[in-house]
Amino acid sequence: MDALQWTGLFIMSLAVLLKSADYFTTTAEKIGIHFKMPPFIIGVTIIAFGTSLPEVATSIASVLSNSSEIVIGNVVGSNLANILLILGITAIVGKHLVVDKDIIKIDLPILLGSTILLFLITLDGKITYIDGSLSLLILISYLLYNVRAGRKLEDKELKELSKKKKEEREKKAKERLKIKYPLILLGSGIFLAFSANWAIKSVIELSTIFDIGKDVIAISAIAIGTSLPELAVSVIAAKKGKADLAIGNVTGSNIFNNLGVIGIPSLFGTLTIPSNIISFSIPLLLLVTILYIFSTMDKEITKWEGMTLLLLYIAFMGKTFGII
Repeated sequence: MDALQWTGLFIMSLAVLLKSADYFTTTAEKIGIHFKMPPFIIGVTIIAFGTSLPEVATSIASVLSNSSEIVIGNVVGSNLANILLILGITAIVGKHLVVDKDIIKIDLPILLGSTILLFLITLDGKITYIDGSLSLLILISYLLYNVRAGRKLEDKELKELSKKKKEEREKKAKERLKIKYPLILLGSGIFLAFSANWAIKSVIELSTIFDIGKDVIAISAIAIGTSLPELAVSVIAAKKGKADLAIGNVTGSNIFNNLGVIGIPSLFGTLTIPSNIISFSIPLLLLVTILYIFSTMDKEITKWEGMTLLLLYIAFMGKTFGII
């Protein structure tokens, strides 16, 4: 196969990967509702994990293909794309993003802490299962905290819900679980694994053909591709006047990437960290995360700050491919 065919296969694999992850998450959510899981718990477990499924799937496939350097490129690239590209575009479209005080007090410090942890565990050029287990332990603690806090919030929110909405949810919970849902869950999981495997194979072949590092393709093409759903959701929310939702989406996604997308693949094998990622990309991610936190101190991200973030992402892409 030539470069054009491998590129086409990569794009097709990525498209199937994203669609499979969407089906998997949607079906898992319906099953969760059937078994009467509280909405917030569904949000911080099934949906939170579901939005990062493409990253998790490609990362595991990378380790199994002996190309573990793709994992760190995927994580760093996705996190930079989330902050600089997604928040940048969303802030421009939505004029300004309002930041919830709970995110400032709880989630942003955890985001900074998880980024610092990522920086520290990669300094020796590898991430072992011990590093990954520590990351997963912190992630589980974070999710459990959200679940406990979510139950309190849920009680308060339920009082504000109309009787009609509560009746609709109770009706959905009582509905018989259709056999198609477990089958869709199984089928989408198989397609997820299959497409992730071919996406990584395509990256390996393209890196050989174009003599480009696999981590470079991961930090750019894979990272942007797996971040497309978040970009679409954020832009649509901005057009509907709910652009502030992007803050929670980006923050939660980056925390999960730092801890989960690094932690889970490390259980399948030691992850290799390329020197250029250690010396440039991860320190840049740390600086961008600090910039993100500082920009939220006034509880909003303005259109002009969004333009600055977007320009920084363009500059990062230029640096990655040696253009600037």
